[in-house]
Amino acid sequence: MHIIHRRGWEVSERQVTPEHVVLKRRSLLAAAGAMTILPALTAKADANSVPAFAPGRALTEEKYATTYNNYYEFGESKNIWRDAQALKQRPWTIKLDGMMAKPRTIDIDDLLKQVSTEERIYRHRCVEAWAMTVPWTGFPLSQLLKIAEPLSSAKYVVFETAQDKTMSGLNAPFYPWPYVEGVTIDEAANDLAFISTGLYGKPLPPQSGGPIRLTLPWKYGFKSAKAIVKITFTDKRPKTFWEEIGPSEYGFWANVNPAVAHPRWSQASERLLGSDERVPTQIFNGYAEQVAALYSDRKSEKLFM
Repeated sequence: MHIIHRRGWEVSERQVTPEHVVLKRRSLLAAAGAMTILPALTAKADANSVPAFAPGRALTEEKYATTYNNYYEFGESKNIWRDAQALKQRPWTIKLDGMMAKPRTIDIDDLLKQVSTEERIYRHRCVEAWAMTVPWTGFPLSQLLKIAEPLSSAKYVVFETAQDKTMSGLNAPFYPWPYVEGVTIDEAANDLAFISTGLYGKPLPPQSGGPIRLTLPWKYGFKSAKAIVKITFTDKRPKTFWEEIGPSEYGFWANVNPAVAHPRWSQASERLLGSDERVPTQIFNGYAEQVAALYSDRKSEKLFM
């Protein structure tokens, strides 16, 4: 007999709403003010339905999530979404290299043919103490690990983002371009680690990191590299972009913790985009059940900033 062990963030298949229903009802969910009403609105799932995610708070309206963006390659303003439209989303390739069986460059559309895509609604917490809750489309990072086949000696996955002529922020000489981020292999293999290629049921817009970005909902948002062009497997911990700029303020791990303040502000609460409501910040952004075990042997590390 096959026994299904559901993960903590999943709901049963009978509670899953088909995509066309979700797209019509997202505005209702946001207005209702709580994702807890989702079961009452669900329809019978079809054979292609996938597990849904229950973030425990209202969905952020698309107009707020897609027009308030940190993207330093385009500048320091939050209002870069118009400028970002100049970044072409195709053709797009990702170089896979480092400690792996077969280093190569792969076209994004060829990559998407090799993975199973799904939608996940995740909370997103910026280190600047604002937050949103949005529906990403993409695939688990663990699927990319299987495709890349890193060597057993590889301990880290390093992400490098695009440097395109449309990105005026690259002219700032004091930033250590390219933007580099990284996670450990076991973090990358965790169920929550996600590669996003869509948002709100549409292709991922350039201002949100399109056409392909990393999404790590238990970490501060700067860990989720945008517009990925290179993924490297290595046994050496990378010096990441913000860690290099300000090591006393931005560490490698950057896990969310309300009790650990940024040197210049508290992290105890967060401002929700759209409503501007302030709500308490949760340890690991509310995903402790899924990720806390990753750090049980790393307590001597600076895990939370």
